Amino acid sequence: VQLQASGGGLVQAGGSLTLSCAASEFALGGYGITWFRQAPGKERESVICIQTTGGPVYYADSVNGRFTISRDNAKNTVTLQMNSLKPEDTAVYSCAARRYLCSRDYIGMKYRGRGTQVTVSS
Repeated sequence: VQLQASGGGLVQAGGSLTLSCAASEFALGGYGITWFRQAPGKERESVICIQTTGGPVYYADSVNGRFTISRDNAKNTVTLQMNSLKPEDTAVYSCAARRYLCSRDYIGMKYRGRGTQVTVSS
């Protein structure tokens, strides 16, 4: 396993969750890391990316101001902090890596990890 997302769970609307994306077998410091999510019956959606510099790129307007992303290259992890969660945030969240750049092209990612379920109850 090269990328693994974890930290999902069940939370009430308005609550928070922290997701982690851990890399193995490669150093994610030189990669843009994008979080994707896919809700039942819907297409996969790019949510947010963190650049190699640490700067965020928001792809989903709905999460701007609620989700933040950070990276710890020493621990080889990226963290997605999700606050003020809404039922429409319910989805399987996964992370993916592209060399040097942020991208929302899931198929074009170098590494794609398995997801973690996030369920937000109303």
